[in-house]
Amino acid sequence: QVQLVESGGGLVQPGGSLRLSCVGSGLALASYSTKWFRQAPGKEREGVACISRPPGPTNYADFAEGRFTISRDSAKNVVYLQMNSLKPEDTAVYSCAAGFGYICAGSSSDFDYWGQGTQVAVSS
Repeated sequence: QVQLVESGGGLVQPGGSLRLSCVGSGLALASYSTKWFRQAPGKEREGVACISRPPGPTNYADFAEGRFTISRDSAKNVVYLQMNSLKPEDTAVYSCAAGFGYICAGSSSDFDYWGQGTQVAVSS
């Protein structure tokens, strides 16, 4: 059974940092493209950052460029999202998703497996 489990969310002050984790079971994340999405209340889901299956690149949404870093530890089967300089507008539920192939440029419908999400709240 394939499962993705996110963790690491929480409440942080503006300017703070969080590291989200997406742990995979039943699949090897190194063979998949893994993308972080987020959805804020009343807004559509949007892509945040993606790491392609090797040897593919990483890519970021404009709002994440320079503040967020996506990485993968294949030995632990985990994809991380390091988020720095957080802003109140980063408040959302963050979910990871995995799909086979080089699909980082794709939409959410291209990804086959999803986690349950972790809440990130940025507030003073």
